[in-house]
Amino acid sequence: MTKLAHSMIRVLNEAVSVQFYHDTFGLEVVDRLDFESFTLIYLALPTSTFELELTVNKTRDAPYDLGDGYGHLAVVVDDLEDAHATATKADTSPGDIVDFRPDGERVAKFFFVRDPDGYQIEVIEKGGRFA
Repeated sequence: MTKLAHSMIRVLNEAVSVQFYHDTFGLEVVDRLDFESFTLIYLALPTSTFELELTVNKTRDAPYDLGDGYGHLAVVVDDLEDAHATATKADTSPGDIVDFRPDGERVAKFFFVRDPDGYQIEVIEKGGRFA
């Protein structure tokens, strides 16, 4: 059997990133591995085994160039308006809520928010293919 384990992103400031993911999405640190030149921090929800791995390279002091190939992470929430309000309270400047209906039927209802390192996160309302 195969299962997805984690996705990794590189961050500059461990404390700021951990606080962002906790305050905005409720992720908790489930493991932290400290090495001489880097630290790995694993975040997860109590309801999921999938983890977000934050990699902190200790000698890095400049923001990462996300390039033109990075897409986004996505999370599904029960209450999109509540998630938007939570992101707003966390001072993360979420984008507007989009009710995406290209042919009249809803494909998804969502908004985007950026983490402290510029990674985009799509926040999707539970329903349809995102049940």
